[in-house]
Amino acid sequence: MPIGVIVNCLAVVIGGLCGTLAGHKLSEEFKYQLNIVLGLCSIGMGISSVVLMKNMPAVIFAIVIGTAIGLIIHLGSGVNKGAVLLQKPMNRWMKNQKSHLPEEEFNALMITTIVLFCASGTGIYGCLTAGMTGDSSILISKSILDLFTAAIFACQLGLATSMVAIPQFLVFALLILCSRLVFPLTTENMIADFKACGGFLMIATGFRILKLKEFPIADMLPAMVLVMPFSRLWESVILPLIF
Repeated sequence: MPIGVIVNCLAVVIGGLCGTLAGHKLSEEFKYQLNIVLGLCSIGMGISSVVLMKNMPAVIFAIVIGTAIGLIIHLGSGVNKGAVLLQKPMNRWMKNQKSHLPEEEFNALMITTIVLFCASGTGIYGCLTAGMTGDSSILISKSILDLFTAAIFACQLGLATSMVAIPQFLVFALLILCSRLVFPLTTENMIADFKACGGFLMIATGFRILKLKEFPIADMLPAMVLVMPFSRLWESVILPLIF
């Protein structure tokens, strides 16, 4: 198991514990400003991946077609429904007694937390990259963001935030295993375009964190599946026809 997955899950656990123990001492202004910095970091990570792009038309086409597919099949809604199923048993025995949130608001925030840590574009991209190339830098960088994000969520959710690391580990482990099966079929340029596609998702995530634009991140995830076949098709079929 790549070290990045373990580090990322531990970051959520530690952040959740810190937020539970010390969250009440943090001002709303502090949490708001820290959130802005986290969004900026996500955008910076995305830009560093986008510049690796080798076949821009293939990447753009994959993002557009992939997002269209996600919207048509209501992938974002499916992800939220999956989070609801995870949230219900966790809430029965992990709802923090210190939480002053109404039950409905607590449940909604818990679902958001599960989606953010288990099904974010950055997490999925980081896992697939780690599995295919052994490079855990994306997951480790994400761990720094998740450490502070988990602490902020735990200010309201308490220890339930740390428990999200359990489904997160299971999801990430499955992604790692799947990516290792795909890697032998890839080329260097396909990997570069895959990283660029993931970079676009990280930039979109940063915009959502900053609350500048609500990109449909979950609906964009099919692009991660399409980008490598599109990249190979572009290089082997379309480019020879053009030139």
